[in-house]
Amino acid sequence: MKIYVSGALKSFCSRNAEIEIQGNTIREILDGLVDEYPESAKIVFDDEGKLRTFIRVYADEEDKTDRARWDDDLSSRSKVLFLPLIAGGSPAKSVISDERRKDQVLDDEEVERFNNHLLLREIGVKGQKRLKAARVVVVGAGALGSPVIQYLAAAGVGTLKIVDFDEVLLKNLQCQVIHGLRDVKRPKVASARDSVRNVNRKLNVVAENVRLDADNVGSVVEGYDLVVDCSDNYKTRYLLNDVCALRGIPLVFGAIYQFEGLVTVLNYDGGPCLRCLFPNPPEPGLLPTCAESGSASPLPGIVGSVQANEALKLIVGIGESLVGKILQIDALNLKFNLLNAAKNGDCPICGFEPSISEVEDFDYEEFCGLKQQEDEEPIDGITPEELATRIENGDPLTIVDVREPHERAILRFPGAIAIPIGQLARRQNELSPDRDLVFVCRQGQRSVLAINTLREAGYQGPMLSLLGGIEAMKDLVFTNEGGML
Repeated sequence: MKIYVSGALKSFCSRNAEIEIQGNTIREILDGLVDEYPESAKIVFDDEGKLRTFIRVYADEEDKTDRARWDDDLSSRSKVLFLPLIAGGSPAKSVISDERRKDQVLDDEEVERFNNHLLLREIGVKGQKRLKAARVVVVGAGALGSPVIQYLAAAGVGTLKIVDFDEVLLKNLQCQVIHGLRDVKRPKVASARDSVRNVNRKLNVVAENVRLDADNVGSVVEGYDLVVDCSDNYKTRYLLNDVCALRGIPLVFGAIYQFEGLVTVLNYDGGPCLRCLFPNPPEPGLLPTCAESGSASPLPGIVGSVQANEALKLIVGIGESLVGKILQIDALNLKFNLLNAAKNGDCPICGFEPSISEVEDFDYEEFCGLKQQEDEEPIDGITPEELATRIENGDPLTIVDVREPHERAILRFPGAIAIPIGQLARRQNELSPDRDLVFVCRQGQRSVLAINTLREAGYQGPMLSLLGGIEAMKDLVFTNEGGML
């Protein structure tokens, strides 16, 4: 029978996540486990021979932890899982082998440069050599990537690959501290590479100015030990998760929104992957992105520093990692919550019966279940030029701004009615079915969601979505007097 071993328990089963044990009951399987892996006895059972309280046993997703259930008959096709409830990651293993570590030599300059690391018992010479041997991919050279790239470079990671496809904009400089004024309109990877070289010219820096997709993500991570996800879109996050899960590469995940952040370690040591925790991303337009709602300047520094710290611990093989845990950071109220993050046995990529065997490209809207079906009423759009012309001609229109109040405080749409999406259904009586409604948001996604919301509420009037949102129209309508961004 196949037995699945999760988390740190694998350390006592020759690091195998899946093993074959003869037995028709939990008791027989436990006896077989100890016979096959004698070292497992001290972690599975306490001194009195009882199953330790931080381990639970499941068969076909049914809890069999109670000793009274150990003699229940199991079918030969049953799935048995040994799951430790305390799952913080094992500090005993580094992602860098001893062979690669021994190949490294620290010269006099490096001994002086990394003196503070060498003084730490947990890092020392061996740990610093592991850092020098490490090959790390950082995807995203923006807000999160800034501290991650700088701290990993300063720590002495031997090879850093920086992946991004954007150029530096003036508005990036608030949070993306790896870039400066001279870097505006330069590729972010080029700017980040120069910053790293100013820290340590001995590091091997690989800059890839590329947008990740299913065809290239495999080659981007090939031959690397660790990936740090500092991206800013859901599609890239799921592509990275899938390629790392399929290739057994640990993934350090970080995300920010306004004053909040998340950090976890995925695809490592029996822990969950992103699909285990979040099978689907939010619907497009349902939640404003960081670009639409902003973030506090220090927040990515806090979250990115934690990501860099998690990467360092995995490379050196020290401490308790965020495997099986999510660190939730509330910088506004200064609260840190450490949450359990369980592996999902039904996960399509790392579960008991995975259905995903290769990285596949996907349509974001279809992935979220929002792909318009053939029998659905189409959503009509209006271009910025068309709307500007109709406004100038005085056509009978009602413009509805579905953005949140703090967004409208930055830039107001002249003559628009302000109704956030969450209030549309109950406030539909304020709208006239005899006039064309034009819904506007920042980039055009929430306006589509607004139209669908009103349709479901029974509204019958004509509705249009401003294509590209206010961002696409601001140069046509807005002036400095009107609150130009």
